[in-house]
Amino acid sequence: MQKTIRGTVYDTDTAELVKKYAHGAFGDPAGYEETLYVTEDGKYFVYTNGGETSPYPVEKISCIAKAKVDAWLDSHKN
Repeated sequence: MQKTIRGTVYDTDTAELVKKYAHGAFGDPAGYEETLYVTEDGKYFVYTNGGETSPYPVEKISCIAKAKVDAWLDSHKN
């Protein structure tokens, strides 16, 4: 997925995957995935996608500040 936010292109195909978190089983309508990526120039973003009753029924890319990355990683320990 690709999205331009404030002039920066965030692309899951070209960014480096940092951490993927999955909740629920494949096909679970309440299941979802949150994936943290970093771009070549050091900008972080989270890709989210999930089932129809999950918090992320539509795939989305959201920016995340470097200062919040450690907290995101801590909250997504499997």
